[in-house]
Amino acid sequence: MSPTTLPAPPEQGHVTFLGAGPGDPGLLTLRAVEALANADVLVAEHDVLDVVRTHARQGVAEVHTDADTTASSTPGTGTPQLTVVDGASTTAGVPANRDAAHLVMEAARGGRRVVRAVSGDPGLDAYAAEEMLACASAGVPFEVVPGVATAVGVPAYAGVPLRDAQGTDVRFVDARTASDRCWTEAGASDGTVVVSTTLDSVAAAAGELVSAGRKPDTPLTVTVAGTTTRQRTWTATLGTIAQTLKQAKVLPSPEGGRPVIAVVGERSAAAQRDRLAWFESKPLFGWKVLVPRTKEQAASLSDQLRSYGAVPHEVPTIAVEPPRTPQQMERAVKGLVTGRYEWIAFTSVNAVKAVREKFEEYGLDARAFAGIKVAAVGDQTAQALIDFGVRPDLVPSGEQSARGLVEDWPPYDPVFDPIDRVFLPRADIATETLVAGLIELGWEVDDVTAYRTVRASPPPAETREAIKGGGFDAVLFTSSSTVRNLVGIAGKPHNVTVIACIGPATAKTAEEHGLRVDVMAPEPSVHKLAEALADFGARRRLAALEAGDPVTRPSERRPGARRRRSTT
Repeated sequence: MSPTTLPAPPEQGHVTFLGAGPGDPGLLTLRAVEALANADVLVAEHDVLDVVRTHARQGVAEVHTDADTTASSTPGTGTPQLTVVDGASTTAGVPANRDAAHLVMEAARGGRRVVRAVSGDPGLDAYAAEEMLACASAGVPFEVVPGVATAVGVPAYAGVPLRDAQGTDVRFVDARTASDRCWTEAGASDGTVVVSTTLDSVAAAAGELVSAGRKPDTPLTVTVAGTTTRQRTWTATLGTIAQTLKQAKVLPSPEGGRPVIAVVGERSAAAQRDRLAWFESKPLFGWKVLVPRTKEQAASLSDQLRSYGAVPHEVPTIAVEPPRTPQQMERAVKGLVTGRYEWIAFTSVNAVKAVREKFEEYGLDARAFAGIKVAAVGDQTAQALIDFGVRPDLVPSGEQSARGLVEDWPPYDPVFDPIDRVFLPRADIATETLVAGLIELGWEVDDVTAYRTVRASPPPAETREAIKGGGFDAVLFTSSSTVRNLVGIAGKPHNVTVIACIGPATAKTAEEHGLRVDVMAPEPSVHKLAEALADFGARRRLAALEAGDPVTRPSERRPGARRRRSTT
């Protein structure tokens, strides 16, 4: 009698309950990033997905809160309703509007790795325990990756320490679910109370604490949109917070109120916030900065602007296309291999990219540069070469420009230089400074068009209106062509917008287009330009504080009721 073969049990997946923190994507832990990179399915509310999706692998299935059901589910009071949004994903067969626990287990079937991301920390901010119990009951293995809790992270970003050297007692209260006993205990305490509430209900929460025994003159801070560049904090007392919000013209929200964190207590350092508010005092905090460059070039500049607290908005003004006649470029690249050149000079990242693409087309790699000296203008160009496997022999010691390269370039010497020819791959609109300088030094130059720069398509209408209507706080111009192209495709920036230029030539072009130049980089570098704008923002902030004025962004202040508007 042959043994009976039992069917194999269905393969179980794995679920990671992951804390995404209070809003700043930089607060994700290393373990969270690792889990996201290995996920097959992401399950999260929409705003949490925006924080975690950049770390997920390409093709991951996404599941997020259905907009029509969000309003009926109050955070912290039950399970959210989730619906599949990626129709081509592996979870496309899951019925819409299933509760999260069932959806998570459904997604985990077939051995899939599921990340259930929640705002803040899974153990303090979310309803994850119900979903964990469901996984345990169904035999689905899971793990928990803690995150920065909202009630801890937001006060830290607001410059409000929760404890002092004497070890202040700290209590956490969720005003949306707090019982009378919870309010009574918080009111009887003389320690710090951290209240999770909404902007519309913060005054009522303050009233609950006063009724429970806290003095009306107890200091508190109220922070909305904590850890993001929309963060705003008010300092008041339990008795004055309603009037403070009214004077600040904080209007009731039709959605039921934005979530806020209120910190209450004599020793919560609310009185010291002016000195401890490190985040909101960043030089460009909340500034919306227009970066009119190609998207590849804008990445590192945008990262630097974010470090200053700005919100960069990348608008490509230049599109890069191959040359109309590729034969000249093809001959030059072949000449590299056959020993035609002593030098090759790169003046931009795009030039490196053009040559690299041609190399790959011919099956070549960085070894083809053997025996050839390589020059580069600018740190980014040099890094692009290093990424290709080529370390430049010459980078300007001073000004990072064609002029600076000529100043350091050695003259041709027939004794030491067996070949007198230089290959210069560049844009079709590049200046003749480098060519003329090399010829004067005795070199022959093959000046080859490696790529063409053309005006990009206009940005969306919303962006164009923001540019012309003063919606941006600053714009960075990194070349004369970015000035001409931005004005051509989107219109002239409003006169309240701070104009920052990379150098005198760019500034001259901006002025020719009727723009007032406020900031100029001390040297022609995009990073120095961003630093110069940050210095401008810091001086502007300091002047407002010294004058006793509120710190505002340029887009928030209009010079008179009849301000001049752009007509382009």
